[in-house]
Amino acid sequence: MIYLKLFWEFLKIGALSFGGGYAMIAPVRDVVIQNGWMTDAGFMQFIGVCESTPGVLAVNMATFVGSTQGGFVGAALATLGVILPAFCVMLLLGTVLSRFRESRGLAAALSGIRPAALGMILSAGAWLSAQTLVFSGSTPAFSPDFKAIAIAVVLLLVMAVWKKKKEKKMPAVPLIGISAVLGAVLYSV
Repeated sequence: MIYLKLFWEFLKIGALSFGGGYAMIAPVRDVVIQNGWMTDAGFMQFIGVCESTPGVLAVNMATFVGSTQGGFVGAALATLGVILPAFCVMLLLGTVLSRFRESRGLAAALSGIRPAALGMILSAGAWLSAQTLVFSGSTPAFSPDFKAIAIAVVLLLVMAVWKKKKEKKMPAVPLIGISAVLGAVLYSV
């Protein structure tokens, strides 16, 4: 039954992925590819859609996959599955954390989780970059997408100039807009 599978898969992702939505990209990719819910190329487009819509990335991913596989009920169950573990953990932490605020064990556990979350985020970023810029879709053949590389270089330059002039990080919204314009220009030629 697809509803139970959607709920269970996203419950596991929500329970075992630390570090937020970006850390969930790799496990979500594995689940959707293994279950035949998307292709690698479709997943790349899906990440772009989830990044450009408002809301939490993990929730957007669960909702989209759930809706494509099981309609409204599938979307609701996949979304519930991905948020339920965080909700339960936050509820538990909120009730007991004040008692253990000075605990060395808790501090040590949280210190151990941080590098794992960073590793998951870096892994997802490296995979997405390689898929988008260097490899053609799901095939491992080396075929750089020079247009995508050019867009990435332009964005890096724009961010560097912005940071130098404004002395702060450039907001994401103008970067998305610049990317969209560059993509429309370069890929329509």
